[in-house]
Amino acid sequence: METGLSSEVYRMAKINKRNVDAAVSREKDYFLWDDELPGFGLRVFASGRRSYLIQYRALGRTRRFTIGLHGVWTPEMARKEAKVLLGRVAQGDNPAEEKQIDNKAITVKELCDLYLKDLDDGLILGKGGRPKRPGTIVSDKGRINRHIVPLLGTRRVKDLTKADITKLLKDVMAGKTRRNVKTKSLRGRSIVKGGAGTASRTVGLLGGILTYAMDAGIIDINPAAGVKKPKDQVRTRRLTEDEYRKCGEILSVAARNPNYAMTVEIARLIALTGARRSEIIGLEWSEFDADNSCLRLNDSKEGASVRPIGLRVVERLENLRPDDEEQTFVFPGIRKRDQAFGGFPRQWRAIFKGTELEWMTPHILRHSFASIGNDLGFTEATISAIIGHSRSSVTSKYIHTLDTALIMAADTISGYIHGLLNGIAFKHTAYALDRQSRQAALTRFLGLGDVECSDEASDAQPMPMAA
Repeated sequence: METGLSSEVYRMAKINKRNVDAAVSREKDYFLWDDELPGFGLRVFASGRRSYLIQYRALGRTRRFTIGLHGVWTPEMARKEAKVLLGRVAQGDNPAEEKQIDNKAITVKELCDLYLKDLDDGLILGKGGRPKRPGTIVSDKGRINRHIVPLLGTRRVKDLTKADITKLLKDVMAGKTRRNVKTKSLRGRSIVKGGAGTASRTVGLLGGILTYAMDAGIIDINPAAGVKKPKDQVRTRRLTEDEYRKCGEILSVAARNPNYAMTVEIARLIALTGARRSEIIGLEWSEFDADNSCLRLNDSKEGASVRPIGLRVVERLENLRPDDEEQTFVFPGIRKRDQAFGGFPRQWRAIFKGTELEWMTPHILRHSFASIGNDLGFTEATISAIIGHSRSSVTSKYIHTLDTALIMAADTISGYIHGLLNGIAFKHTAYALDRQSRQAALTRFLGLGDVECSDEASDAQPMPMAA
């Protein structure tokens, strides 16, 4: 149905194949109307597409109803359909209004198809009002195709109730959509699992799709609103200092195998930065700012983000820098050097399989980094800024100099973890309250060298003035 009738209008003796083929596209859409059958017309789009339509008056308004595209419909077929439709109009029917009502009868699968098309076109916004990231799009498609469509695909959207959404939640939790099938890739398999976490995220996505349907005028109320979802399992597991040392031993053994070298280095950098796995795997050399001791990530989960990194991280990255200045990724693919390394998940499992840390995930390294930072006395705000939590991350790509306190915190946490991975057993774990360490750091900063800096000496020794 169309109500904007400002496009250019022309008359045509008769809409037939010769005249339709001769209709050329112009800068703007325009209409050609048939003289023999009033109300029957052809719309010529600026793109070159052409479609048949009728135009009529109903309830005091001019309405247009599209019959179909030229090529799918011939002029003769469209003319016959136009006569039928205009005859119905004469009897008081309103085809355009009926079509709008029919749109409200679309199924969940049809709605998902519309959603996925807009998702691919970057029209579905995620966090911070930004288009969803590629990884999120892949996850959304998986949940739609593996859970939502199999369970609700044939249902009409306008008939969905809160009970239907609750049933989907329980079915996914119970593993009703669980499957293990071969994919198109060589040796690839798709292993679909159920569980509370999967169910919760699936219903969350469905709620977003139904909000999309509300915005499109398909439904008036979102039936997913208010559905009680199980909380995702909170990941509280962290590495102890002994487990850090054991992790270092396992990684050192794995590093002897050249095939695992890249995965070992990625694992160490995750441990020393607290970054997300995807942020390190996809890290580009252009995002590494050694002079300002930070990573300037172009596209993290929180958008563009600046992350302070410790000296140990700077040194490791500098040692990895290749002679080839045109290499994009810090960890490039083995076969496709213009893509990021793709073998990390498989190699990670192989490295830790059968060890005391087989249960460990890359996210646990991230969580443990934050926990070590807390142990050392740093605040939640400081730790959040270092690891890029949404509430406290430094997000401006225009920041050139980070707060010195953040750099010092990153130095301390990464240095401490680096020592643990190398087997060191530290005697103290509260840096911020360790007066001896603070005094030594202050002495070095002020350039006092070997000068005695006890409280008594400070009273007798004048403080050097800045030049």
